[in-house]
Amino acid sequence: MLKIENVVAGYGHITALKSINLEVPQGSIVSLIGANGAGKSTTMRSIMGLVKPTEGRITFEGKDITSMKTHDIVKAGISLVPEGRQILQDMSVYENLEMGAYIRKDAEINDDIKKVFKRFPILDERSYQLGGTLSGGQQQMLAIGRALMARPKLLLLDEPSMGLAPLVVNEIFEVIKEISAEGTTVLLVEQNVRQALKIADYAYVLETGKIVLSGPAEEIRHDPRVMEAYLGGRVE
Repeated sequence: MLKIENVVAGYGHITALKSINLEVPQGSIVSLIGANGAGKSTTMRSIMGLVKPTEGRITFEGKDITSMKTHDIVKAGISLVPEGRQILQDMSVYENLEMGAYIRKDAEINDDIKKVFKRFPILDERSYQLGGTLSGGQQQMLAIGRALMARPKLLLLDEPSMGLAPLVVNEIFEVIKEISAEGTTVLLVEQNVRQALKIADYAYVLETGKIVLSGPAEEIRHDPRVMEAYLGGRVE
């Protein structure tokens, strides 16, 4: 579904991605893991057209999207839940969800808002509460719900567990599995490597802008290098 080929990208004189290659098959959960500064968020931003690669190309369903504008990439079927959630703080929960559907002109937007509320009942209870007054976990639920309002074929999740309590983290990962089971392909960037590799089908390890390891998630999870660097030397 998504293919990144020899992509080089960065910011000014800083090269964050150094000719990376990555594929996301349709119907899968693919996890991209690595330390802070490895280039994970730059990868997501490059896919969304927020950072323009200087070399290489990105294709989605066989179409080159490397130079496309972000709103056209969303229309093509890709949505991003950004790092830090970045919800609209001064708008209500309901208005945030409406904004997630800004590219749509169909008559089913309200039905999809109801689906988000069914998935996240706490958002239904707080539908007219300002986004900025929600807890971190509730804001993450809202950010995921907002992204789903665009009806993406591919959902990009950038550090969805960041700053959340363990119980909320478990809930978010259960939701990611549900979204995948319902037919949405997922590319997951996550520092909680243990959780990410448990739910992923395939994984890539990114270090200082280079893919250094890739394979089925279960194999990556038991790789001695990954165990030592990210899992404290053991797998649960």
